[in-house]
Amino acid sequence: MTSDSLTRAFALLLKRDLLLAMRHRAEMINPLLFFVLVTSLFPLGIGAEPALLRAVGPGVIWVAALLAALLSLEGIFRSDFEDGTLEQFLLSSHPVSVLVLAKVLAHWLITGLPLLLVSPLLGVLLGLPGDAIVILLVTLALGTPVLSLIGAVGVALTVGLRKGGMILSLLVLPLYIPLLIFAASAVDTAAAGFPVSAHLSLISALLVLALSLSPFATAAALRVSLS
Repeated sequence: MTSDSLTRAFALLLKRDLLLAMRHRAEMINPLLFFVLVTSLFPLGIGAEPALLRAVGPGVIWVAALLAALLSLEGIFRSDFEDGTLEQFLLSSHPVSVLVLAKVLAHWLITGLPLLLVSPLLGVLLGLPGDAIVILLVTLALGTPVLSLIGAVGVALTVGLRKGGMILSLLVLPLYIPLLIFAASAVDTAAAGFPVSAHLSLISALLVLALSLSPFATAAALRVSLS
């Protein structure tokens, strides 16, 4: 096995997952619609007072992004498990962790990137100032890959279960809480006019930690689930 063949396998798997997602556009758009609907309906429940919306806006957007990502997590490995492709991954001569990383990247491009692109409009809807919207974009750019990476571990552990959605939520939601706290706090701090470098450093550290550990943990969890 050479680095060229590994790169080719990574690119082919990424392309395959993106093509499959394009063939099921309705499933692909569901998390985005959920994200937009939850965020846009929230002002109807608490009132349209600008000061109140600015205060709760960062938390609302991040909670909606977290739940939207959670809604789509099972799609990372479920179809591959059902058609037997997942077993072929484990028998491949390529490192499973690299193939896992390709699938996680595809999931982020399908789910996380659209959330990132739509979030400025929702920030304007909730009355966030310009500086806070910029920091919101940065936190989502750093944080949504963490959601996919951590979620992949949970999906790998529950992929063999008939109804693993509830167990998946119980596994990954506690691990999402630190990211939610740091990201929402960063946007709040930016809206107040204070520096947010410490918050962004913590979120970046979470991303590096997830990138370092999640592919290997996911590969090990897949072997356990399929053994």
